[in-house]
Amino acid sequence: MTLFLGAVLAVLLGGLYRVLVSPHRATTWVAEHFVATDFGLPPREALDSRRPGPPPAEHRQEERQAVADAAWQGNWKTAARYVGEAGEDWDERWTRLELLQHVAEEDSAWLDAWRSAEPDNCDAATLNASLMVHRAWAIRGSGYAHEVMTSDMERFKALLPAAIEEARKAALLDPANPGPWVVMITAARGAQYRRAQFRPLWDGLVARAPHHYEGHWQALQYWCAKWFGSDRRMMRFARQAVRKAPVGSPLAGIYLHALDELTERSSFESVPVTPWSRNMLKRVAVSFDQVAPDDERLPLLRHLLAHRMLRSMLYAGALEQFRQIGPWCGAPPWRKDGNAVVAFENARGTAAKLSRTRPTPAPRTHGIVR
Repeated sequence: MTLFLGAVLAVLLGGLYRVLVSPHRATTWVAEHFVATDFGLPPREALDSRRPGPPPAEHRQEERQAVADAAWQGNWKTAARYVGEAGEDWDERWTRLELLQHVAEEDSAWLDAWRSAEPDNCDAATLNASLMVHRAWAIRGSGYAHEVMTSDMERFKALLPAAIEEARKAALLDPANPGPWVVMITAARGAQYRRAQFRPLWDGLVARAPHHYEGHWQALQYWCAKWFGSDRRMMRFARQAVRKAPVGSPLAGIYLHALDELTERSSFESVPVTPWSRNMLKRVAVSFDQVAPDDERLPLLRHLLAHRMLRSMLYAGALEQFRQIGPWCGAPPWRKDGNAVVAFENARGTAAKLSRTRPTPAPRTHGIVR
C-alpha cells in the first residue's frame, strides 16, 4: 500500500510541477531567450494586434462594399442577387444575410422596398425577421438578466414573439431554406422557450442544414447554464458538434465556444483537464486542418484552440496552432490582459519551450541572418 501511495503521490507532484512550476520557468525563459524564428514563428516585431487573422481578400471586400453602397442607394436587387448567388451553401448564404443585416441597421429603406417588390422572397423575409431580433437584443443589451432595466427587458420580451412569427412566415416561403430556423433558434432563449418548444425548432434546422455553424452557435447559447440548459448539456452538445463536423467545416469550433462559456463564470483551472478533454482538443485540431485556409472563421478559432491546448499542457499542438496563426494576435485570449502582443508572445514562447521542440536557428553569414 505504501508503495502504491508513493507512486500516486509522485504522479500528483509531477502534475503539479508541470501545471505550476514549468509555465513560470517558461515565462522567464521567454523573456530572456525566446527567438520566435528559431521555432518557425514570425518575429515579435512582425506581430499585429489589430486583427485575429489576415483581412479578407481584396475582391471580397470590394464586393461587400459594392453591395452595401448599392443598398444604401436604394438598389435592393444587388442585395437579392448577392444572397441568391450563394445557392445552397447555407453557411455562406447566412454570412451574406448577416452582412445585409448590418447594412439594414444603418438604413433599412432598401429592405422595405425589396419586401414590397417581392413579398414571397424568403431571403428578404428572413432578413427582416433577423433584423427584428437584433433590434430587440440591442434594447436588452448583453448583460445578465439582473443587470437589465425592467423597462428594457419588457420591451425586449414584447418584440421577440413578433420576430419569431415573421420567421415562421418566412419559412413557409422556401421550405428548404434553414435561414428562418436560425432566426427562430436565436430568438428562442430570449422568448423564454421551454425545451419542449425549442426542440422542434432545432429539429427543423438540422433537417435542412445539419451542420449549420451559426445555428449551432445559437443553440449552444440556449443549452448553456445561464439560459435553459446546464454545463453538462452544453458540453454534450459541443462534443456532438466535434464528432459530426464534416470535412471542410469549422463546426468543431463550437466545442471551443463551449469552453469559453464554462470559463466565463469561473477560472479555467476549475474546468477539469482530462484525457478525454485533451483528446477532444486534438480532434478539433485535426478537423481545422481540413478547413479551407481562407475561411474567415478559422483564424479566431485557431487562437481559441492554441489557448486551450496551452492550458491543457498540449504544448506541441499549441505550437503548431501558433505557426498556423502567423503574426496576427488581435484575439480575445490575448486581449483580455491588456497588451495582446505581450500575452501572445508569452503564450507562443511557452508552447515552444514546454513542447521541448528543438530550435533551428537560421544560418548566419558574417553575423547577418540570410
